[in-house]
Amino acid sequence: MFKGPFDLLLFFIERDELDIHDIPIFQITNEFMGYLQQLEQLNIEVASDFILTAATLMRIKAKMLLPRADKDEEGNEIDPREELVQHLLEYKKYKSAIPDLTAMEEQRMAQENRGNIHEELQQIALANHFEYELQDLSLYKLMRVFEKVMVRYDEEQSRPKHTVITYPYTIEEQRDLIMRMVTERNQLAFSQLIAEFPDKIGMIFNFLAILDMLQLNLIGVEVGEGFNDFIITVAEGQAAQVMQLLIEE
Repeated sequence: MFKGPFDLLLFFIERDELDIHDIPIFQITNEFMGYLQQLEQLNIEVASDFILTAATLMRIKAKMLLPRADKDEEGNEIDPREELVQHLLEYKKYKSAIPDLTAMEEQRMAQENRGNIHEELQQIALANHFEYELQDLSLYKLMRVFEKVMVRYDEEQSRPKHTVITYPYTIEEQRDLIMRMVTERNQLAFSQLIAEFPDKIGMIFNFLAILDMLQLNLIGVEVGEGFNDFIITVAEGQAAQVMQLLIEE
């Protein structure tokens, strides 16, 4: 079954590959009336819009049989089929959009409702300290919100950041290492220790370890050769104790 009289007319036009702008009105009218007669023979009730379209086709057919054609204000002949053609073109345009609209409807029907969206938007606005309700946004309000976001971003970027770095040294480990090196070599120049640990952090930990060892009277320090160099030796009375500790380790 066709969805309406225009659907039936488009079927005839597309089936016979007719020009919709130059409809053979006699052929179309005869086929349309023949279809209505078939419906009546099958005792199928004919809708009023089909009857109205049939009357329109008969009126157009009668006008085209008249020897004198109607003319507009400029003297041009008026085609009796023009109004019908415009209706068919409009119907064809809307009919072509039906598949897309149907797909959109099916997609929307598959979605769940959000519930009370007004209340949800208010909760989001309150949680994010927005002064404006999200559902009443305008271009001006949107620009104000964007300005506040950018100010907050700049504040976050300019805020001091503290980074904690874990170094591969401890004072205890460097103290034991220096004590072992001094014991094995009898003495150790600070310049040699710098050569062993050339990085800045390593030198700092080594120097702190030396100060700790001096505080504990584990080592002694003598002036060495060169600028800012000194010799590290085992403190008197500590050599045997240190050797015993190294043996136990």
